[in-house]
Amino acid sequence: MRPLLTKWLIFTRIRATMPTSKTTLLPKAQVQISFEVEWSEALPYLEEAAKEISKAKPLPGFRPGHATYEDVKRTHGEMAILETAIERIVRGAYVKTVLAEKLNTVGSPSITMDTLTPGQTIKFTTIVSIVPTIQKLADYSAGKVTKNKTEINDAQVEEAVDQMRKMRAEDLKVDRAATLEDMVMIDMEMLHNNVTLEGGKGSDYKVYLSEPHYIPGMAEQLVGVKEGEEKSFVLPFPDNHYQQHLAGKDITFKTTTKGVFERKMPTANDEFAKAYGLESITELRSKLKENLVNETESRAAEAAEIQMLEKLVDASTFGEVPDVLINEEVNRMMKELEHGIEEQGMTMENYLASIKKSKDDLKLDFIQQAIRRINTAILIKEVSVKENLDVTEEEIDKEIDTILDQIPADDAASRERVISPEYREYVSIQMRNRKAIEFLKEKCIEA
Repeated sequence: MRPLLTKWLIFTRIRATMPTSKTTLLPKAQVQISFEVEWSEALPYLEEAAKEISKAKPLPGFRPGHATYEDVKRTHGEMAILETAIERIVRGAYVKTVLAEKLNTVGSPSITMDTLTPGQTIKFTTIVSIVPTIQKLADYSAGKVTKNKTEINDAQVEEAVDQMRKMRAEDLKVDRAATLEDMVMIDMEMLHNNVTLEGGKGSDYKVYLSEPHYIPGMAEQLVGVKEGEEKSFVLPFPDNHYQQHLAGKDITFKTTTKGVFERKMPTANDEFAKAYGLESITELRSKLKENLVNETESRAAEAAEIQMLEKLVDASTFGEVPDVLINEEVNRMMKELEHGIEEQGMTMENYLASIKKSKDDLKLDFIQQAIRRINTAILIKEVSVKENLDVTEEEIDKEIDTILDQIPADDAASRERVISPEYREYVSIQMRNRKAIEFLKEKCIEA
């Protein structure tokens, strides 16, 4: 959460003296720190800066980096030394104060120099966001939910068997009119107001007449067609069609049937089961039922967990969330959306055009959801702290080893990343969060 502070802690030598500072809480989860660093406090940093200057620009008669402070001052001026040292001075004062006051900062501070004159007290001001807090954690009873029961009947199992049979079905060309049980292959053109739609022409398009089509009524129109037959008909695009300007509009379809194919599905018998590595159709049905139960159970557990967290968030009180965290979460949500859109074969540009919104519009729409997601993470962390749900080094080692087992031995870059201290900290946080969620589920979710 504090990348800048972590970086500064690595590279800054913390000295015994403390700068004079005044901390003021600001709206939107920010804190302002006003600093005064006496010239005497800054001298160690100034001496380091003088060495750095003399190393980069050696003075006559001195080895690089070995000129005295006074010689560097006479040659380059004390202001040059101060300007070189100021980053170290600000960094040292900032880190000391943040640690001393136990400020949980996030992101980089903005810095304003107020006084920067050689020989005088150095004055500057920083403003930085702080991690939002939970002001009141709800009683766990507020998150009570009942998980939906998971029952699988024989009809659901048979439906799964039929889906497997369809996956192994053969389409055999026949010389007759198409029935509801057939597949027809067509060339198709879609027009609106006698203008062909963008991407509205296709060849060798397969339509399985017994299955729902994304254009309602399409299958019914093609029942009875024969190979070589041309047919035109009008159907409305669905109201939820991704091209909003065409949703609900009447579209003309011009089709030419390339072929009619009868679907031959294998019989659900022992031979069929053996194709899946099982001994009998009874064993296949048993395995399918087990998988369906597990899948349904997993969905029910996930739904109950989400409902539980939502109720606990609603019943808790949170401090303000800083803009930096909101922006990060909104950007993460945008990437998730774009990934989902691309998986459906669309582009972000086409999606935005279809909903008549810009990326900025979407980001505004996501703000409240982003705040809610951040507050959920804060709640989970608070539970882990309150209940002392920490993870041991041994547990982290085991998790890291599990991750490493899944990475090829020759993928040195990925393996190096996984064993890094930063990734170890990430794994620790994820494991602690999982413990907190499991703790809440035991308290709140009833079967």
